[in-house]
Formats: sequence, structure tokens, C-alpha cells
Amino acid sequence: MIDVQHLTQRYGATLAVDGLTFRVEPGRVTGFLGPNGAGKSTTMRAMIGLERPASGRVLIDGRPYAAIPQPLRTVGALLEAKALHGGRTAHGHLLGLARSNGIPAARVGEVLDIVGLADVARKRAKGLSLGMAQRLGVAAALLGDPRVLLLDEPVNGLDPEGILWIRELMKNLAAEGRTVFVSSHLMSEMALTADHLVVIGRGRLLADTSVEEFIARHSRSYILVRTPEPERMRDVLTADGIRFADGPEGVIEAEGTTLETVGALASRNQVTVYEISPQVASLEEAFMRLTADAVDYRAKQEVR
Repeated sequence: MIDVQHLTQRYGATLAVDGLTFRVEPGRVTGFLGPNGAGKSTTMRAMIGLERPASGRVLIDGRPYAAIPQPLRTVGALLEAKALHGGRTAHGHLLGLARSNGIPAARVGEVLDIVGLADVARKRAKGLSLGMAQRLGVAAALLGDPRVLLLDEPVNGLDPEGILWIRELMKNLAAEGRTVFVSSHLMSEMALTADHLVVIGRGRLLADTSVEEFIARHSRSYILVRTPEPERMRDVLTADGIRFADGPEGVIEAEGTTLETVGALASRNQVTVYEISPQVASLEEAFMRLTADAVDYRAKQEVR
């Protein structure tokens, strides 16, 4: 388990992390979300002792990272895939890590095989593609067979097969009872992978909840009705006590009801409809709604 307690970090006048408190429980994939500059990287670096916070602390299985003997056997981290010595081979990079933590040399070949890099084990790091470097970073995280995994943007640079592989790997590791904490900007991947979410903005905790509850709380689902008789359809919905809103291009968005109910009402009242379809809330929509006021870097839409 990872226990973040009142974590605060400053860089000069900038408050990067502001009294952050949450727990990452074992047995599930916890997604770590937030806009650029929200403090995600600072928080993850503090978890493994690469940042010394101004106040607060992070405990991993009850101890700070610095107090864990042979830490790679407890915590595996992928924070920067290209942070490699360019002259070392993939095998040599992992072997050095293994020797520093008392891990048998045979484990190097095992993790290279797990991540699909056995054929390039003797290739130097400077010749690895971003996707290969990412896989090597995952291999390093898995090297000590740790109970806790920290992965920052793990699908970055991977092809579709690699994305599917890392998705299943994270799920399988969590199913084994491990603590899996993953940061990503890809909402589609988090929707498919994460069981739980921790969302921050401007260094503060915005949400700590299941994916399902997060979507339900911060977005909306509705039944889309497209009809050449919008006034009649509105009257029918109003008469049945169904709330609705006017959507783009003249559609009607019926809320708090079902597809079957709206369809039956239209049929019974002989209202012509071209389309009736459920519009399901998405993780991306929920994230955008929640963090709208916590975005520090917002691009303009105009292109000149």
C-alpha cells in the first residue's frame, strides 16, 4: 500500500503539491490523473525519494522509501523511460540494477522475456526506440518482483500490441494482490484499465473514488432524440414528467429515463423520430468537467 500524508512541495514561489493526502490500495489498478502541471510527477518522485517534500511524507507498506532495504524488491518504478546510459546494453542495464539489490542475475533474462526484449538484450540503449525503451523501463520495474508498482505514462511510445500488453499486465499484477499506481493522460486507457482514480489539480486532491462513481458524479448520460417534430416531442416528455434539454442541431436530450420509455412514448403519441439513442457518459467528459478550473496551460482554438 502507498500512503501519501499531507504532502506539500514548493519550488520557489510555486506551490507544486498542496497538502495532498490519499492511499493507494493493493489488489486494484489505481489511475493517477490531472492536467499538465497538476503535480503528478512531483508526487510520484516523492514516493521513491527523488523529491524531498517541504512537509508531509509518503509511506510504502508502512515505511518511507529510504528505509526499505533492497528497494527494488519492494517497489518497481517507471518514471522516465529514456533515463538510460546510452552505452549500456539492455541486459547490462538490468544486470547492474539486479546486482545493486541482491537480485539473481537469472532474473534479468526472465524480465527481458516478459517484456518482449529478449532478441535485443545486447543492443545498446542509445539504439532503442521509444517503445523499446519503454519496455525496458517496465522490465526494470518488474526486476525485483515487487509488491508495489509505480508507472508514469507506461503506454507512451508503444504500438497497439504493446498498449494491449501493458494493459493486461497491469490488470494481472493487480489481480495478484499487488499495488499498481499508474499515471496517464490517455483517458481511453484509464477507462479500460483502472479500477480506482486519484485526480489532482494544482497540487490538490480533486477526487479519490472508483471509476464508475467518478463518471456518474462528474458527467451526464441522456437519451438523444432526433425528430422533425421537436415541439410535439417536448410536450410528450413534459406530460410524462421527463426532464430534457435542447442539444446541438435541434436534438432533444432526455434525462433520467430509458431508451425504451422514450421510444414507447414516441410510438404511443405517434411522434415521428429519426433517431433515439443512449448517450453514455465517458471518463474523458467527467475529467474535463472536474478539472476545468484547474488547467494552467490552455491552448487557443483559433489557427491563423
